[in-house]
Amino acid sequence: MIAFLSGKLLEKQANTAIVDVGGVGYEVSIPLTTFYELGEVGSDVELRIYTHVREDAIQLFGFKTLRERDLYLKLIAVQGIGPKSGIAMLSGMSADEIIAALRSNNLARLTTIPGVGRKTAERMVIELRDKVGDIAPGSASTDVGSGSSLPADSVFDDALSALVNLGYQKNAAEKALDQAAKEGTDLTVQKLLRRALQLLAK
Repeated sequence: MIAFLSGKLLEKQANTAIVDVGGVGYEVSIPLTTFYELGEVGSDVELRIYTHVREDAIQLFGFKTLRERDLYLKLIAVQGIGPKSGIAMLSGMSADEIIAALRSNNLARLTTIPGVGRKTAERMVIELRDKVGDIAPGSASTDVGSGSSLPADSVFDDALSALVNLGYQKNAAEKALDQAAKEGTDLTVQKLLRRALQLLAK
């Protein structure tokens, strides 16, 4: 099983990254928290990996920190939460926010994540509340770098694609991105997504 990748960042999008390790490109699904922390294309990158094996595919899920990967593994152990749902959760909230919501039985906060209904949120709290205390210590992801200076329409399209892939309705995602775009002049995919997710969680 692949548990760790170290190499050059060949390509990155809001939901995926391709890491060149000795001439072999590994496509890795990533949460937005990890996307925010990736450097520019061509820079060195290290990712903690979860390898998901299905009959028809082998998928890699990558995380910038061990803390995120540990939480992810606990999330997908809950009935009804699959590998993609786990990524969506870590995209919608930082590891610290999810852990805080679990510990405080904050079902309303957890159900703001696409695909997480009340029953799933209740299962998460019951199964994980007492298990999240042993997750590797460390701060949640922080903004690193301001991202690439793409044309505004390209930034908007990338952000919209990321939100739709996370399970948000296209109309709702477009409205949130429009609102986020009006609030600031410095348009990067990272900043648009971060603000749009805050608006969608209200």
